[in-house]
Amino acid sequence: MNATHRPLHEHANRRGERRERKSAQAAIAAAAPEEDFDAVGWSKRLLRWLVALGLLPFCLVTSWTLLSQFSQATVQQGFWQTAEFWHFAIGVIVMVGWFWSGLGQRFFVRAYVFGHEATHALFVTFFLGKVSGFHVSTEGGYITTNKTNWVIALSPYFVPIWSIVAALGYGLLKGFAEFSVEWDKLFYAVVGVTWTFHFVWTLWMIPRDQPDLQENGTFLSLVVIYLGNLLVLVALLCVAGRGSLWDHFRSFGMEWLRYAVTWGDEGWRWANELMVRTRKEGWL
Repeated sequence: MNATHRPLHEHANRRGERRERKSAQAAIAAAAPEEDFDAVGWSKRLLRWLVALGLLPFCLVTSWTLLSQFSQATVQQGFWQTAEFWHFAIGVIVMVGWFWSGLGQRFFVRAYVFGHEATHALFVTFFLGKVSGFHVSTEGGYITTNKTNWVIALSPYFVPIWSIVAALGYGLLKGFAEFSVEWDKLFYAVVGVTWTFHFVWTLWMIPRDQPDLQENGTFLSLVVIYLGNLLVLVALLCVAGRGSLWDHFRSFGMEWLRYAVTWGDEGWRWANELMVRTRKEGWL
């Protein structure tokens, strides 16, 4: 099924002069005719909001657990003193500085759009769909496909595709040759650059009226994107930590459950007290 591509244009006012800049538009084609977002029924809107609100506690617990685990690893285990951390941090600083400088913007826009559409295409293939068209330019990009769902639509916003490419490439190279520890440090710097590239350009793109977000409701999409990126950070922290990878994931999971049970119990007690007070005061 053919799909239409609707490029967006961003108008920026800098130093009193109005200049037109074309933002990278990443539109994915739907298997059915395009949905009229203004005509979505109230029941569908309500369902999206309920699902988003239901995911918020998971976002809160995951955020708190991540901060807790990272601070613990930093202070007690000296994670901030490791070469892996500093090389990753250097990669982050380099990419942030490069982004704000504006140098090579056309190259980075094209790289982001290509990675964005390639991620769409990979997830279409994963869900047994067919990609019949693939277009990338500095003005935007799109794929033509016979299948779409919320994972396909939102995957580029929480899957750091270039970090995955770097990890797979380095892993393959290590299978054929011996590399010193210095190369491992360089790899962490590359991951810092590529993950920050994904993060800053995703933040730059989200406010620019993305059809991918509208397809499943903007609020729900933003919650899913936030939670997805949190889980990616969790994975990075576990991989970079010293010791067994399984132990790190297990420790994070147990800590997550502890916070979830504790806060869930507090929330349940607060809700019960509110109901008792409501009945006692005759508010209902």
